[in-house]
Amino acid sequence: MNSDTDTEVAKDGTLALTIKSTNGTHAFIVERAKTQDEQARGLMFRTDLKPDGGMLFWPYPPTGGAPVAASFWMKNTPSSLDILYIRADGTIARIAENTVPFSETPIPSGEPVGAVLELMGGRAAELGIAEGDLVTWDKGAK
Repeated sequence: MNSDTDTEVAKDGTLALTIKSTNGTHAFIVERAKTQDEQARGLMFRTDLKPDGGMLFWPYPPTGGAPVAASFWMKNTPSSLDILYIRADGTIARIAENTVPFSETPIPSGEPVGAVLELMGGRAAELGIAEGDLVTWDKGAK
């Protein structure tokens, strides 16, 4: 990436992220939820999701430390999402596909994770993204 793009991405609070799957590398520009409040709000009330956008919850938990089991829900979230639970090594532990809008049913990670990525519902299947695929981003980003 060139430095002009990196600077622009940092200014608007987004972050470049890639997922390497068996059929290639998929690029996204995602928002970052890094504080407790940002992570609690997530993509609630949002209808402006873009196919190559999303939200990265990192660090997870927001206080840092060792990976923990995560559980998300769709309360106040009008758009279906794919929720990708990411291990500390960057591999995808679980994908909850096409989550049900407004549902308050917990969606567990199934194991400790260090990050969570929310994408537009159906994108993981559409792009061939699967559990075990590698997710990378600039971990030095502030």
